[in-house]
Amino acid sequence: MLLRLGGTWRLADGLPGVDEVEREVDRARPPSVTIEGSGLGAWDSALVVFVDAVLEGCRARAIPVDASGLPAEVRRLVEMAQASAAPVERTVRAPSGIERLGVRALERHGRLGAAVAFIGETALALGRFASRRARFRSQDLWLLVQQCGAEALPIVALVNFLVGIILAFVGITQLRYFGAETYVADIVGIAVVRDMAALITGVTLSGRSGGAFAAQIATMNVTQEVDALRTFGISPVEFLVVPRVLALAAMAPFLTLFADATGILGGAVVGTTMLHQPFEGYVRQTALAVAAGDVVGGLVKGATYGLLIALTATFQGMQAERTAARVGDAATQAVVTGIVSIIAACGVYQYVFFLFGW
Repeated sequence: MLLRLGGTWRLADGLPGVDEVEREVDRARPPSVTIEGSGLGAWDSALVVFVDAVLEGCRARAIPVDASGLPAEVRRLVEMAQASAAPVERTVRAPSGIERLGVRALERHGRLGAAVAFIGETALALGRFASRRARFRSQDLWLLVQQCGAEALPIVALVNFLVGIILAFVGITQLRYFGAETYVADIVGIAVVRDMAALITGVTLSGRSGGAFAAQIATMNVTQEVDALRTFGISPVEFLVVPRVLALAAMAPFLTLFADATGILGGAVVGTTMLHQPFEGYVRQTALAVAAGDVVGGLVKGATYGLLIALTATFQGMQAERTAARVGDAATQAVVTGIVSIIAACGVYQYVFFLFGW
């Protein structure tokens, strides 16, 4: 049986019933029903309600329905309506110990596959951005750049300034046993520029921006805004993930460079007060100890940390379940995973730089 739909379908024009369709199905008892919608004009939820009712009626009569002739947007909305109306299957028996182990392993395997697929989809979306085919709002990108960059400067400056003070205190305390406390400027400058500025900035961004990204996207999952993007034919990865990845990866090196300056300044405060060394002499000694390669290596690490934080945060947000409690869980997982990933990346960079003698 062929059910051909055409014309305008709007709630304001009245919703046709499915009684006539059901009577015809009961009379003819066809082996299958095909719905074709090439003649459709303007439509709203009235069409979705009608198609859903036809599917329910045919399902009750055990008659298969082919709805591939409908527009893709209508099919997606109908699938969402069918999924929300499907009965929830409840597990009667709790799994045993070995079954729980298997369930955990399958969940980890599925999550790993989802992570690999997400990274691949993000790479493709970034390729479309490079060719100017990605679909997102440019004002969102600039707003994220401001949030990840200028608005993060105060907390990044404060934390790195304190870290510089701590490094200088520890350096002077230990070097004093050897009468070499004057080399504290060298130690603080190299430590801050090569590792600590990028690492501390990454940890700060993971807690500040990474958690916010995950919570925002998880909330959009709960409110079905991500589903709405897919319904309109817009890739959520292009619209939500790409701007956040670009903003954080682009701003992290600049924040790292700013952190270099504030960390060295914190060390200078301690060095000039405890050692009674002139500020100009401390800065000159730091400049002689720090090479251009150290600065470049720190900036490369900062960009990598920003990329890792953005990827982990957006992935946790996209994978969040649609409950309010999972929004907080997604933010927590994003922060924890982001910090672990940047520390692991720091170790990898240290080993690679050691191999190349950098």
